Amino acid sequence: MTAPVLGISQSFKGQSWFYRLENDQLGLQLAQRLGLPEVMGRVLAARDVRPETAEAYLDPSLKRSMQNPSSLKGLDASVDRIYQALLTEEPIAVFGDYDVDGATSSALLKRYFAALGVDLRVYIPDRQREGYGPNPQAMALLHEEGARVVITVDCGAMAFEALEAAQSLGLDVIVSDHHQMTHDIPPAVAVINPNRPDDTSGLGQLAAVGVTFFLLAGLNRKLREEGFFDARGMGEPDLMSLLDLVALGTICDVVPLTGINRALVTQGLKVMKTRSNPGIAALCDVARVSEAPGTYHAGFVIGPRINAGGRVGRSDLGTRLLTASDPSEIQGLAFELDHLNTERRAIEADVQASAMGQAEQMLAAADVPMLVVTGNGWHPGVIGIVASRVKDQFGKPTFVLAVDEAGLAKGSGRSLPGVDLGAAVTDAVEAGLLVNGGGHKMAAGLTVEATKIDELRAFLCRALEPQVNRANAARGLKLDAVLSPSGATREFVDLLSKAGPFGAGNPEPRFALSGAQVLRADIVGENHVRCILKGPGQGRLKAIAFRALDDPLGAALMAGDGRKLHLAGRLQGDNWQGRRDIQFVIEDGAWA
Repeated sequence: MTAPVLGISQSFKGQSWFYRLENDQLGLQLAQRLGLPEVMGRVLAARDVRPETAEAYLDPSLKRSMQNPSSLKGLDASVDRIYQALLTEEPIAVFGDYDVDGATSSALLKRYFAALGVDLRVYIPDRQREGYGPNPQAMALLHEEGARVVITVDCGAMAFEALEAAQSLGLDVIVSDHHQMTHDIPPAVAVINPNRPDDTSGLGQLAAVGVTFFLLAGLNRKLREEGFFDARGMGEPDLMSLLDLVALGTICDVVPLTGINRALVTQGLKVMKTRSNPGIAALCDVARVSEAPGTYHAGFVIGPRINAGGRVGRSDLGTRLLTASDPSEIQGLAFELDHLNTERRAIEADVQASAMGQAEQMLAAADVPMLVVTGNGWHPGVIGIVASRVKDQFGKPTFVLAVDEAGLAKGSGRSLPGVDLGAAVTDAVEAGLLVNGGGHKMAAGLTVEATKIDELRAFLCRALEPQVNRANAARGLKLDAVLSPSGATREFVDLLSKAGPFGAGNPEPRFALSGAQVLRADIVGENHVRCILKGPGQGRLKAIAFRALDDPLGAALMAGDGRKLHLAGRLQGDNWQGRRDIQFVIEDGAWA
């Protein structure tokens, strides 16, 4: 391993700092070939961009990235069944999950079918009363209402009991999902899931909304080839205009923003900028997003508000907003979701405080490879967010379990890069430890009897320890380059954006500022430290360290003694009130 950047082997957060790219020559070669600054060449090379792929990387397009929808196993059979239902006017229903990926997948289907003149019935289960995924009662209700085809989105891949019940009723189910599966396939007309063991498409990084987009691309092709549009005198639905939904679901489900996902998100953010979906536009307005939405706005501003309905309100509110057309209804739903998001944050703070305390006690007793924290009566709608917070705080994969009065614990887990949480949950299902469960590498959910929590904790620790050890061995803060405050300009930030969109699998560039001094620091919001930085030259740079006041980083920034610091973090555009400024988001630091 190379020497630490700026000699930092023990930062304020106990980390070593390393360059993300070890081969400087490749970065220089890219910079010279593309006519870019050397630091930009380093950023691209560190993301596995090579000279022969650089042009496509800097201009991601669906034309280059999207493969034949039929490569997904089960897609053609699904398309054929939906086509027959359209010809014979059989009622079609959608069963969606209550998170953003499920809401956008459901909205994508409803909007596409509305363009065909077909009104889809969308069913979103109640999170607390029904839990995750299809259930026999819901299948029976949809059948009673007249549905003859049900498309499940972002769920269904492990719903054996519900799909068996649907089959007994004569209800044809199509599963469109992306969660980890066992080798057993549930009874359905077709199961489209790039993560099913026998799928060879190589599209396992897709979110559910991406899988649904492929399904609609295949259906649209079928309808065109069969003359469906011409026979009815209608134009084809504009699938590209629905990419804002695909981008939103993909970003919020934290799947890798590489390959096809990067193209879907890039094009989808362009659509989002046009404000063509009135529901997304309304959420931007209530959240005071005045600039063109990016991955940050999708993941941390719009997404949490859509999620709030499923977490602490009514599960269908997000899908309703994303499919509504009446201005007064849209406005009301947007304000309601904004209010519920505020309520969610208060509930989350209480659960988080308890979970953090429990995690600290566990780690004081033993250095376990992963954490499972539990609480009676914890609100199940916030446990996923809390799991993410605990994971970030302690650097360990984490499950947070809410135990109800019936003695069942519903859990949500978040993982670290290189630790496959979804596979471990699937193994726990097969071992008979869980009532149900599923997920993907970075996130998973489960239901377990409270009496089996200790056994589950031991099982997961054994299963994940080798992966966690490998992840820890590779751990360290990865930096792209060292900058001075004077080199951090808006023009440079705009140039960096060409390597985006950034997110899981395509990390936002991170830089070190060498020998910076804090000219002024104050406290803003909830324990955030805001400051003005000065470098060796005359440059000044606005900066902020979120939730840092009570840790060594915050203390150093607030010291006000003029000592020089090495600081690590990310550059962001700051467009407050129309100004085109920048700020440095400080993530770590050390005394120079």
